[in-house]
Amino acid sequence: MHKHIFVNLPVKDLARSRQFFTSLGFSFNPEFSNDDGACLVIGENIFAMLLVEPFFKTFTNKPLADAREATEVLTCLSCESRAEVDALVSKALAAGGRAPNPARDHGFMYGHGFEDPDGHIWELAWMDPAAMAPLAQGD
Repeated sequence: MHKHIFVNLPVKDLARSRQFFTSLGFSFNPEFSNDDGACLVIGENIFAMLLVEPFFKTFTNKPLADAREATEVLTCLSCESRAEVDALVSKALAAGGRAPNPARDHGFMYGHGFEDPDGHIWELAWMDPAAMAPLAQGD
């Protein structure tokens, strides 16, 4: 079983991206950050490598998608409550992000999300712990 996840995302302005995510309450691991990229700490074993576009391009021969024009991935983060979902979206909007969709309430699951300055979509979801039990057991 894998122990960590590293999502790699291209960014146009690393300083702006760092400021945006810092204002949401996230931190960066300085040991894995430099002028080409920054290691965004999302959780105990979850990280996003925010890589400036020229450096990101050294990892692929494919053209980069402009996340403001096309969606390549939706990154979903779990939250401990509906209030945490709403608070993170509010912080993102105050920091210059935008909400591409309205909040969705399915009763057992509540979600909302935001786009960061580069257009990457970050979904936020709270699920009733009783609804999560079958997922944890592999049912």
